This record gives sequence, C-alpha cells and structure tokens, in this order.
Amino acid sequence: MISFRALQQSIDGWKRIVRGQPDWQDSFRLSWPGLATAVVLFYLFAFLGVVLASFSYGVPTLTGFIATMVIQSLYLLALVIGIFATRAAVTDRGPVLPVLIPGVYALVYYLVLVALISLVFGPLLPALWVGLLYMFFRLGRVAGGWTIGVSAAFAVLSVLLLVGTPIALYMMPAPVPAA
Repeated sequence: MISFRALQQSIDGWKRIVRGQPDWQDSFRLSWPGLATAVVLFYLFAFLGVVLASFSYGVPTLTGFIATMVIQSLYLLALVIGIFATRAAVTDRGPVLPVLIPGVYALVYYLVLVALISLVFGPLLPALWVGLLYMFFRLGRVAGGWTIGVSAAFAVLSVLLLVGTPIALYMMPAPVPAA
C-alpha cells in the first residue's frame, strides 16, 4: 500500500518538476529506502507489462520471461549511465538520489504507457520517447541543477541508451550452428 502511495506522490512530484516548482522534493522519498520503493514499483510494472504482452503474444517460457525482465532492467541501467556520465562530464559532486529516484518513477510511467500504447496503437511509441526526453530534460534542470545544454545532453543520452540498447540486442544475430 505504501508503494502505491509513493507512486501517487511521485505523480504530484513530477507535475512540480515539469512546472519548475522548488517544492518538488516534498513528493519523493529521497533516500535509499525511497529508491528501493521506486525500483520495486519499476519491476512490478515491468512484470505487469509482460503479463499484458502475453495476451497478444502468448505466455512466455521461463527463459523468455527472464530475458524480458533483463531487457527491462536495461532501462534502469540506461538511466544510471546517463546520470553518472553527465555528472562526470560536468564534475557534479551533488547527491545522486534527487535525480535518480524521480528518474526511476519516470521509467515506471514509461513502462505503463508503453504497455498500453503497444496494445492499442504501436506507431505512437516515438511520441513517448519525445515525452520521456522532455521529462529527463526537466529532471536535469530542476533536480540536477544543470544548465540547459547539460540537461539536454543528459536527456538525449539517457533516451538514446534507453531506446537503443534493447533494439541493438534484438538486432544481434543468433549463433549459427556449425555445419
């Protein structure tokens, strides 16, 4: 129950981040337990996305389920790489949780919308990428305190990693059996 309250509060926090309001931090638990809550919600919605996809594509095998969850984990990895690469480029020594925790919640919203839009009208997915790009830009400006250019670079890097990594994995050829 606490997790869904945290999700509801994060929506309010994201409204404040998008508007640039200084009290956005009041809506997030910016601590390690708050990060754990966000990650648990991420995996819960990733699991629900697999369940929704099973209605269209059939129930995955255990190996398929694990592979799908690993690919979903790449979204978190993309966000972490985007944050730490940006922080390294600008030598930011501030706390990382105020950027990471809202970022994980943005990925939760992304998972939910991807699952729903994929079932209804898949060609709208690039619009979600644009929305996520804007959210990450605002996150960099408000939570990271970065300049416009740094925030834009963070947003582009994170979304490219988020979108590009799973696509690259799908494009990798399967091993060819020896003749």
